[in-house]
Amino acid sequence: MTIAIVGLGRMGSQIARKLHEAGHRVIAHNRSAGPVDEMKALGMTGAYTKEEMVSAFGAEMPVLWLMVPASVVDAELDAWLALLPKGSIIIDGGNSDYRLTKKRAERMAAAGMALVDVGTSGGVWGYQNGFSMMAGGEKSAYTAVTPVLDTLALPEGAHRYFGPSGAGHFVKMTHNAIEYGIMESLAEGYRLLKDGPYAALDLGEAGEVWQHKSVITSWLNGLSRDALKENPTLDGIDGVVAESGEARWALETAKDLNLPMPSIQASFDVRLASQKGETNFATKLLAAMRNKFGGHAIDGSK
Repeated sequence: MTIAIVGLGRMGSQIARKLHEAGHRVIAHNRSAGPVDEMKALGMTGAYTKEEMVSAFGAEMPVLWLMVPASVVDAELDAWLALLPKGSIIIDGGNSDYRLTKKRAERMAAAGMALVDVGTSGGVWGYQNGFSMMAGGEKSAYTAVTPVLDTLALPEGAHRYFGPSGAGHFVKMTHNAIEYGIMESLAEGYRLLKDGPYAALDLGEAGEVWQHKSVITSWLNGLSRDALKENPTLDGIDGVVAESGEARWALETAKDLNLPMPSIQASFDVRLASQKGETNFATKLLAAMRNKFGGHAIDGSK
């Protein structure tokens, strides 16, 4: 099918490439021209303006996948609502606050369009391994974009529909909050090995053993092992760890529901403290993990 990818950053460019290589017609758009040039060189249709993108659909009903920061989603929707015809579908594949997603879906519906929220996990490895996608919104709109989701899930990813608008982003928010807690636990454990009573333990080898059918075998542990084998002392990593919103939103929701989340709260607090200068080996490993799975900057910037 024909789909426009809006936002050609780390994940957006991979989504565009994966769809293009599978035979979908991809229209590539980005705020800056460079990434559009790169996608055109691969054979995609380039659109340097929003008007060019709408025109590129011709008689086909537009389907757009937004892969932009949460802070600019409203501005993007305002612009697209002024240009797109009724019946258009917009997919928000980023990490948006599910509470805002519900309001945005109402605006889209009032304009005769549909918003599908697709929380997308897989980081910079999704192109190779397949993305994990959690969807919400109108069921008919989800069904319409299923061919795209099927392609992005290949070979080992998955997608599921979870209910009305916001449900997909809610499930993805919860996923990321869990991620915070697991990462913090691993980082603290490796710090204990480093600073414990046995000098010069090989942390990479500990991670290697743990990665062979132990109870904590996991992708995150594998990435921790790799980071420690490559850089045992984590030199050059400042230990400042960004938080991109999802755990914050999860904790706000839990507070509203009177649901204690002590592990996730503690992991969130560690990230905030790191931004105030409270860094250590564990926060350095957190930063290294984020770099490994998401390509995030190693210096604590987003």
